[in-house]
Amino acid sequence: MSNIKSRKDSKGYVLRTGECQRKEGRYSYSYTDRMGVRHSIYSKTLVELREREKKLQREYEDGLDPYKAAKLTLNNLYDRYISQKYNLKPTTKGNYIYMYNHFVRDTFGKRKLVEIRHSDVKEFYYTILEKQQMKANTLDNVHTQLHPAFDMAVRDGLIRMNPTDGVMTEIKKSKLWDAPKRRALTIPQQKAFLNYMDGDREYEGWLPVMTVLLGTGMRIGECLGLRWEDLDFEERSISVNHNLTDRPDDQGKCGKHIQTPKTEAGCRHIPMLDEVYEAFLAEYEIQKCIGFCEEVIDGYSGFVFSTSTHTVYSASAVNNAIRRIIHAYNKKEEADAKAEKRDALLLPKFSAHNLRHTFCTRLCENESNLKVIQDIMGHKDISTTMDIYAECTADKKKEVAAKLEGKIVIR
Repeated sequence: MSNIKSRKDSKGYVLRTGECQRKEGRYSYSYTDRMGVRHSIYSKTLVELREREKKLQREYEDGLDPYKAAKLTLNNLYDRYISQKYNLKPTTKGNYIYMYNHFVRDTFGKRKLVEIRHSDVKEFYYTILEKQQMKANTLDNVHTQLHPAFDMAVRDGLIRMNPTDGVMTEIKKSKLWDAPKRRALTIPQQKAFLNYMDGDREYEGWLPVMTVLLGTGMRIGECLGLRWEDLDFEERSISVNHNLTDRPDDQGKCGKHIQTPKTEAGCRHIPMLDEVYEAFLAEYEIQKCIGFCEEVIDGYSGFVFSTSTHTVYSASAVNNAIRRIIHAYNKKEEADAKAEKRDALLLPKFSAHNLRHTFCTRLCENESNLKVIQDIMGHKDISTTMDIYAECTADKKKEVAAKLEGKIVIR
């Protein structure tokens, strides 16, 4: 018979190895981790302590490290995650850090990693979507950073499950989710847009760059990053091999930078349509009068589109110009339509990216080879091309159906 006397608490319950009741009445459990370091957990009751012991045991059996996880915040996790993204371009990495710092770091980022649940993530997303009026695609970008960071925590044995799993699926079904649908300009709208600039002294200088955007489908950064040496006037071809960005770098500082395409699909040759050819020549004549671009960015020079001060246009400058042109055109069109007693052809709000989508729409309306469309647009995934093509064909079917109304005899 053993002579070892069992240890008991103040209520007479037998204490197990590692358990102890302190003088003030609280209970503690001490253990040694895999690295030989001693840790203790505390609870008000013995029942609560043993529940925590069971959880601790399950986590160790599953390869988790609860003590390490308990000390980490989401900020700690994200900083480690982003520091290991060695394949990211500096501008892309800088943009990710800027977005995280702006929306997450000072609020949700301070939460303890082990305390973050699925419902907490959902509440945070809803809060910034509703109270901060964040755009849907911006929230999507924030999520695409948090999700892999939590995945890393799962793989490292810090947490059992990724709390961001399934959150965006739920939010996208809610009434708050209002992802902007890409809308192409109609042919009358795009003609009205270009024709207005052609006849207006204030905005005619913007006509070449708007024509190139609308006639090539290039991304705004690709268009503004074009150099004269990227244009082959004999072959009527445009070489797209880099783009201009004015997003933050990895230090969080904003400035113009040259960035090579993220994917092989981004490097491509685009056919130069007649209108685009004429637009480049018009821009060349303009620069012969006011002077060519003198700005050098990351070793690149000789840019096609230049300001009156011989610097490269920024994307924001182009988009601001588009807004001003729309406002001026609509104001004039409303007055003209009223005087002429006809319906006004008004322009919707749009950006430079809508011009790219408009070109792709026109391309899909006239070309059935999806691979050709994908190559010209520089889509990494052909599913993007297929989505736009499906939209175009659906609209085309409605248009054809409307024209056939009353012309086909059914009975």
